[in-house]
Amino acid sequence: MVSAYLLVSHGSCDPRPEIAMQHLAGLLCRKIQSDLHAIATGGIISQSKCETLVDTAYLELNPEPLHEQIIKFGKTALDSGCHSLKILPLFLLSGVHVMEDIPAEVALARQALSQDIKIFLQPYLGCHPLLGRLLAKQLIATKAEAKILLAHGSRRPEANASVEAIAATIGAVAAYLGLSPSLEVRVQELMAAGYRNLLTIPYFLFPGGMTDAVAQRQEELKLQFPQVNFQLTEPLGANAELVELIWDLLEK
Repeated sequence: MVSAYLLVSHGSCDPRPEIAMQHLAGLLCRKIQSDLHAIATGGIISQSKCETLVDTAYLELNPEPLHEQIIKFGKTALDSGCHSLKILPLFLLSGVHVMEDIPAEVALARQALSQDIKIFLQPYLGCHPLLGRLLAKQLIATKAEAKILLAHGSRRPEANASVEAIAATIGAVAAYLGLSPSLEVRVQELMAAGYRNLLTIPYFLFPGGMTDAVAQRQEELKLQFPQVNFQLTEPLGANAELVELIWDLLEK
């Protein structure tokens, strides 16, 4: 069955995350086309079925609610001969958006679309078991005595448990922007343990308002604790390694 693919993120007033989403969708489209071409040249499928539809949608801060975005893309997919639509939430935590809001929007879209297209809600990005390895790979060139993985946090404790697990995987401690323990608390704890060279890892997909807030908070901490050497990494970013994880979840 030929599928279309929809990547869903939170949405932002900042244009940078949307630009990154479009870039990621382009990388994914090229990845799928490359794989399909390899299969086609092997004689398994025909080239005529290798058309790939990949698009992006947003849960919030979009003129249309998510279910309407899904319906519109679903109709485009049907017109293109696709009878399967796979939706992947590009969220790192299993918070309320992943567990409640997106499934509710998908259910509305299913009711509106005909039975000619099947809609599959795939596992969210943050549950991929190799995400920690990808994060660790990005830290190879950095040097620090201690690391802090800084996430937004969720009011669902189960979601924050996954942050703790990722932090343990990369040898870091977890901190949160909107919850306890905060970045400042973690810095104080690490200072008390004798560390003076600290690396903050923003657990976010793309640069945007949230990563700007992290950078601003770190600048404030530099003034507050001048005896500490603070380093800050980039967020995960739209890259080929992330696309491999996304494709793996889409194939499930």
